[in-house]
Amino acid sequence: MSTDSQRPSLFANRDFTLLFGGSSVSAIGDQFTLVALPWLVLKLSSNPGALGLVLAVMALPRAAFMLIGGAVVDRISPRRVLLVSRTVNAAFVTLLAVLVFFGTIQMWMLYVIAAGIGLSTAFAFPAGSAILPQLVEPDQLQAANGLVMGLRQVSMLVGPVLAGLLITGTAAPASANPSGLADAKGMGLAFGIDALSFLVSLISLFMIRLHSDDHPSRPEGGVLADVAKGIRHLWADTQMRAFILYVALVSVFVGGPVQVGLPLLADTRLHHGAASLGILMTAYGGGILLGNVASRPGLRLSGGRLGLLILIFDSLAGLLLAALPLTRATWLAAFLLVVMGAFAGVAQVGLMSWIQRRVPMAMMGRTMSILFFIFMGVGPISAAAAGALLKILPLTTMFAGAGLILTAIALSCLALPSLRHLGVSDERASQPSA
Repeated sequence: MSTDSQRPSLFANRDFTLLFGGSSVSAIGDQFTLVALPWLVLKLSSNPGALGLVLAVMALPRAAFMLIGGAVVDRISPRRVLLVSRTVNAAFVTLLAVLVFFGTIQMWMLYVIAAGIGLSTAFAFPAGSAILPQLVEPDQLQAANGLVMGLRQVSMLVGPVLAGLLITGTAAPASANPSGLADAKGMGLAFGIDALSFLVSLISLFMIRLHSDDHPSRPEGGVLADVAKGIRHLWADTQMRAFILYVALVSVFVGGPVQVGLPLLADTRLHHGAASLGILMTAYGGGILLGNVASRPGLRLSGGRLGLLILIFDSLAGLLLAALPLTRATWLAAFLLVVMGAFAGVAQVGLMSWIQRRVPMAMMGRTMSILFFIFMGVGPISAAAAGALLKILPLTTMFAGAGLILTAIALSCLALPSLRHLGVSDERASQPSA
């Protein structure tokens, strides 16, 4: 049996190095758009409701076509689907950069561009998650996922700061722009940087070669039949079914309260307002990064008992969440979120590696699309419910309820072998026909 010292470095793998390098640049570029887009909406409309509408226009086609995107990935190749989807994204972001820079952007254009980006990401998400298992050996997936997810967290820590500095550093009064749009130059440059980052990613993808490029699957029936087959395959896997139901349940009771409650906590309980919110978000992201880095030794110490480890982590995270609104100091709330983020970071790497080892390659795109569909579908519903509850419940009660429910769910699931033993047996099933 090979040891870590005997195993070749991941960066000795040319294709992984190309993917990692292109993804590194693209991940940072994405953050420029994530900062510039909401800023652009507010500058164009001065209406926070318009921002919600733009995000909804982007989210709806993404959710509607996510399952179809996964089936297309399995039919063709994750690399080829990713090439097309990122080319489309690059075209829309480039168009956005030009329109903003020259001050000709209008709200109706923004809605069209948002819908196009949402549609392309419906295919990019499952393709991006399905490509890694075809590039590295199964026993290297955990390390590879740790690097990729750690990179994503670093980009979320560094990218927004750089984007904010760029926009404010090149700010000009609205009168200096022909359209009267303030900060047009900075926002145009921010979108332009993201467009260039897509170009770097596309070049790296062109140079990568996958087995599925030359040996695509030969599915029977239409795309919708493929989607149905993927759902049946996932549901027939007892551990995968239990995992999805567990995550959906946790997302319902915890995802929304955290998403809605955290800004309110910073505004009403802490002393620095928006700055406190920024610190809390950075603290959670930093905790996830620490968890990503510590995932390999952490999972090794657990003896491969991934399910047991996650349930213990979630039971502790629930208690920390319940205590969060009791804090009055930003530093203490940030510390609690660092710990919760570290728990989540270890779980992310372990779960993604487990799924990639367990699921047959011919089903990888559909499985990832189903997971993304559930995550993205439950979140908005939970957030809307949490917002409604906050009209009748104090913030402390909502956080305490969400945290204690999370602890209760995790402790109860310790009695379920399908979840407790998750990760103990994770060999990939024999490859079925698509």
